[in-house]
Amino acid sequence: MSSSSSHSVLLNTGVQMPLLGFGTYKLVSPEDVSRAVDAALLAGYRAFDSAAVYLNEAELGRALKQLLPKHGLTREDVFITSKLGSKDHGERAMEGALCSLSDLDMGYIDLYLIHWPGTLDLEISDPRNSGNRAQSWAALEELHAQGKLKAIGVSNYTPAHMRELMQSCKIPPALLQVEFHPKFCQAELREVCEEFGVCFQAYSSLGKGDLVTDPVVLEVAKNCERTPAQVLLRWAVQQGVPVLPKSSNPDRIKDNARLFDFTLSDTDMDRLSALDCGHKYCRDASQVV
Repeated sequence: MSSSSSHSVLLNTGVQMPLLGFGTYKLVSPEDVSRAVDAALLAGYRAFDSAAVYLNEAELGRALKQLLPKHGLTREDVFITSKLGSKDHGERAMEGALCSLSDLDMGYIDLYLIHWPGTLDLEISDPRNSGNRAQSWAALEELHAQGKLKAIGVSNYTPAHMRELMQSCKIPPALLQVEFHPKFCQAELREVCEEFGVCFQAYSSLGKGDLVTDPVVLEVAKNCERTPAQVLLRWAVQQGVPVLPKSSNPDRIKDNARLFDFTLSDTDMDRLSALDCGHKYCRDASQVV
């Protein structure tokens, strides 16, 4: 995959992954997916993030097949991530992953994640969650060995879930994708990832839109003549953390990609990081055993 090494991160598989990826959550209709992917490719995005529960894997794969030639690109020029749904944990994991492969119809998936540490319809305190995670990971390891999943990882895992996985896995996870923004800096989880050589990737960088109106973010954005969204995304990538902004608006898609032609000062970085208060905007996995 062609990507500037300065705008990418090296996974423990030896592959470079773009620091900037395009999130496709809530993009479902073929028209919306195609329009957004076209705008993203034009703006320079070369990584696309989907999931079984987004119900758009087939639409994303179809859009990329149609649009890559238009932009002078091939399959090898883009990095595709998708995720195993919690309904397919355990003995259904192989079937679920193969379904993602079939729906995307791109030959292989660059990165495939376990989306959630718990199993659908099991209580968060049910000990079977742990066994299902292990069984799911074994299925992903098998597909990785076959070359169908070029890298495998997890999403929404806590430090405890990560340590459990590292004790039992044959192939270590390449990446952990979690909520990360100035109000939720995840210091312990980042340390765990660093300890085990796992890439730490952010989602919900804008705090579901709430952070773009934060007074500190607004002031930093005004001072550097950037949008609040660009400031929040830059705060992450400047720390080497990949981001996945999502939008259906072509202008916003373009704006969100403009992260590599400016730098936040150390003072601004510190001011943003000082907002950390452990506030989560998304679902909390900390109680899943």
